[in-house]
Amino acid sequence: IFKTQLRAIYRASNYGNIKIMFPMISDIGELREAKAVAAEVREELRKENIPFNENVELGIMVEVPSVAIHSEAFAKEVDFFSIGTNDLTQYILAVDRGNKKISRMYNSFHPSVLRSIKNIISAGHKNHIKVGMCGEFASDERAVVLLLGLGLDEFSMSASEVLKVKYLIRNTTLLEAQALAEKVCNMKTIEDVYQ
Repeated sequence: IFKTQLRAIYRASNYGNIKIMFPMISDIGELREAKAVAAEVREELRKENIPFNENVELGIMVEVPSVAIHSEAFAKEVDFFSIGTNDLTQYILAVDRGNKKISRMYNSFHPSVLRSIKNIISAGHKNHIKVGMCGEFASDERAVVLLLGLGLDEFSMSASEVLKVKYLIRNTTLLEAQALAEKVCNMKTIEDVYQ
């Protein structure tokens, strides 16, 4: 099934700008296996003379703590990162956001989540790859300037959120955003972050 999906994506790459992102990767071995299958698919397409874009970027969704902690090693293996804040927050805080009894503890503004995001972005930039974010946090009005200050390259969100986020980014200087990010990343509690 995976090969069939990759084959279809590579074939479509001949007609538009496409990237491939592997979700729920938790160790380098898994990533290398996925990349090997992608290489195998490319070789098969070449042998069959089926046109495709040879330069399709391969990336991962950073959404499990093992990748967040070891993000520098993963950054050497991929063309881009996309931070999946919904799952990353849930797994870092060990909180099931669907469980009403403890969902109040699920919070992407937790200092541990913010430091993880900062480290992921730093690892990406150190290895010259772009870092994007998808998930509700990328469009949270309280987080946009902070994420800009942390160096986030791409914000992914539903269309209804785009104007609000554009407004916030256009009305903030990068220096202001960086100063806010530095200050917030030194906070020890969620309450301090909110302040």
